[in-house]
This record gives sequence, structure tokens and C-alpha cells, in this order.
Amino acid sequence: MNTSSDRPPTIAPAAAARWAASAPAASPWLHEEVGRRMADRLQWIKRDPPAWADWEPVRGGLRAHGLVRKRYPQARVHVVEPQPERMAMARDQLARPWWRQLRGGSTEFGPVPPGSVQMLWANMQLHMAADPQVLLRQWHDALAVDGFLMFSCLGPDTLRELRAAYAAMGWPPPAHEFTDMHDWGDMLVAGGFAEPVMDMERIRLSFDTPARLLEELHELGANLHPARFAGLRGRGWPPRLEAALDRQMRGEDGKLGLTFEVIYGHALKPLPRARMGERSAVSLDDMRAMLQADRGRG
Repeated sequence: MNTSSDRPPTIAPAAAARWAASAPAASPWLHEEVGRRMADRLQWIKRDPPAWADWEPVRGGLRAHGLVRKRYPQARVHVVEPQPERMAMARDQLARPWWRQLRGGSTEFGPVPPGSVQMLWANMQLHMAADPQVLLRQWHDALAVDGFLMFSCLGPDTLRELRAAYAAMGWPPPAHEFTDMHDWGDMLVAGGFAEPVMDMERIRLSFDTPARLLEELHELGANLHPARFAGLRGRGWPPRLEAALDRQMRGEDGKLGLTFEVIYGHALKPLPRARMGERSAVSLDDMRAMLQADRGRG
């Protein structure tokens, strides 16, 4: 990406919308593992949010949701799932009996009222968004002042072995390009967040067969690249693809290796600043936030 205001150039919006509507109502293993690692990072954050939101936990990781809930057992939880099938699963898996809610930690399903949560948790979502700035604005709006965002997504080194194999065969890219963590930091600041902290790690998975590798990829997402293969490729395509991957990707250890670059991000929603001129206009919500912050300092 060239600037923080650009949309991802290799994501086709129509393909992204289709995937958002049709993604399986399941938590992929990799998402759960990344969610577990992101939950470990909460130990370094001293804030104890009284309310937090989990943005699309079915795909982000239901077990990871449980880890965060265990860390903040008294906090109210908002569960956001735009698609009906995944919302039904979220209700089935995450709703708490009424007698447990009497001790705190209630769960609410649906949109998050503006400024109502002190943490927003979003695991492995941004890299599939056709317009990530819109998603960042939604997260910013949901957070209260001084609330914080925790997110993860895939970075540009992801699937490097698969990309090389496709290039060697003269095929179109097997996946869209993933955004660099420094660009995410720029977009966070442009979207009104402050003090973004970004880091990354690489996770390498090994597979015995091309079929198992492809099964894992189908669980994780879809190819949103505008230049991807168009249409159906016939019955001969699957064995041809598997043979090519076996030939191009098998390493000295006899395994097919695949790299995933995982980016972790953390940022705060700061106190709104009024733009002063000869005539200045401040929204009612921003004015309330500034007055509350002044009282807190007093």
C-alpha cells in the first residue's frame, strides 16, 4: 500500500463481500492459536475494562474468546456477528445462564453502542477487509475514550512458499497481498487512534500432503486477488494442483512448509481534540468526553 488512505489494491471488493457472507461458521486452528498468543499479551496491559467487545468471535476463535473472558470475568461482553449463521453459533456457544450473569460478566449480542466498551478484541480479520479504514472507524466508534484496541492479522510474508510455487508454474497469485504492519500503524493514527504498538512473528506449519495443506487454506480464507484464476478449472485441476505443490514445495525434511506472518496491534482511543478557529463546532459526544476527562483530572 502506498498511503494510509488507499484501499488494499489486490483485494476485489465483490470477492471480499462474498467471503464475508459465506465464510464457514467455524474457528480455524490457526486463528485459535493466534488468539491464544494475543490473549497472553493482555498480561502487559494494566487496564481492567468493565466492558469489552469481541468482533466476530466465531471466525476469530471461540476458545480465544473464552481466554479473554476468563481474564475479565466481571466484565460485560458485547458479541458482534453480522452474519445470521455465525450469530446463531455465537449465541449457542457464548450465551451464559442467567444465574451466572447475576455475578457479573453478562453477554450482549448485536451492534455495540457508540463509546460503550473499554476494549475491542478483533482476531484475524483486517487482512480480509476490502476497506479496512471503514472497519477501523467502526472499532474506534465502539470504544470509549481511553479504551484500547487489540487486533491481529496476517502480514506480507504469509504464504511465501505457495506464492513462489504459483509463480514458478506461471499461474496467477494464490492469494491477495497482505498489508505491512507499518502501514497498519499509519492507518490507526489516520483513523483517530493513538500510541499504536505493532509487532509480528512468523508461524511455520508443516503438512504431509498437498491435500491437507489445501484443506487448511480453505478453512482460513479465500483468494480475493482481482487477478486470481477466473471460473472453474475442470476436474483435472485438483490433481494437477496437488502434483505441482508436491513438486515445488516439499522440503528436505519431506514436509510441505507454509509460512504465516502474524501481526499484532494495540492502540488507544485518545481524548477528542476540538479544532479551534474563529468558529468551532464540537459534537455533543466529544464535549461529554472532554468534560468527563476534566472532572477525572480534578
